[in-house]
Amino acid sequence: MTKVAVIFTGGTISMKADERLKAAIPALSGEEILAKVTGIEKMAYIEPFVFGNYPGPHITPEMMLELSKITKEFIDRPDIAGVIITHGTDSLEETAYFLDLILHEQKPIVITGAMRNSSELGYDGPANLAASICTVCSSESMNKGVLVVMNNQVNSADEVTKTHTLALDTFQSMDFGPLGIVDQDRVIYYRNRKARQHIMTDSIETRIALIKAAVGMDSSFIKFSVDSGMKGIVLEGMGRGNVPPQMVEGIQYAISKNIPVVLVSRCPKGRVLDSYGYPGGGKELRDLGVILGDNMSGQKARIKLMLILGVTNDMNEIKSLFEKGLYSTI
Repeated sequence: MTKVAVIFTGGTISMKADERLKAAIPALSGEEILAKVTGIEKMAYIEPFVFGNYPGPHITPEMMLELSKITKEFIDRPDIAGVIITHGTDSLEETAYFLDLILHEQKPIVITGAMRNSSELGYDGPANLAASICTVCSSESMNKGVLVVMNNQVNSADEVTKTHTLALDTFQSMDFGPLGIVDQDRVIYYRNRKARQHIMTDSIETRIALIKAAVGMDSSFIKFSVDSGMKGIVLEGMGRGNVPPQMVEGIQYAISKNIPVVLVSRCPKGRVLDSYGYPGGGKELRDLGVILGDNMSGQKARIKLMLILGVTNDMNEIKSLFEKGLYSTI
């Protein structure tokens, strides 16, 4: 029988309501969660591993790096067909993308969680875990990188994002839709994922600021980030990748200090491009040395920059890792 490792990190899937607090807290063990998945013994032999019992917002990049090493140890074992990681949904997409960049494995790695805790009607944790087991056990899940399986949908880590605060189908691939679905204990893929990137590093740079542009903003946050020791800045610009003109001075200041500035859009769909030539427009920003982040979300661009700066501080290399194959000048 297929052997699957399940790494428990916590999140809503491991929570139940505390009567005293009148709120959900981490409470369930890995064994208790697995016991709620009916018929699991017919699908696979499960080897559980407890990483911790952390709410999603408590996860740190350092913990992601440690989790990647543990996942790699399981993947390297010949008796393990794949790995499932249970995780809090607030930071699930960031951990998934971190692992997708740093691990370049053939065996499937799936991250899942729950939107409802075990005390709520319709607790979705067992169903999501069962669908994840089906996904890992399928030979068609090989060479697809890190996958996010929730609500019977299979999404790739580089495309998926949390779109709703409470909906069961919160995890969506905004531009392209899911890779596939899980239906009657079988995973069905409808398309391939984009070409994967791999950033091999044992160290990360966590001092990366994420700043969102909005009307009337100036350079104060950018300058503060540089002066307080940030080593990179991800800027969520407006629309196609533009900012209020008062922010340009701060961007120039950061680049003059050799701080990479990566530009993405605050829009949930579409990529940035140097289409506009007015002050604060994408053309001016790119001419200044701003790096374009394609259709990435701010949080994922920040994860990617953390890993890249663990490898290199060379601005041309950083730019290439973000822009190669996407823009004509690279």
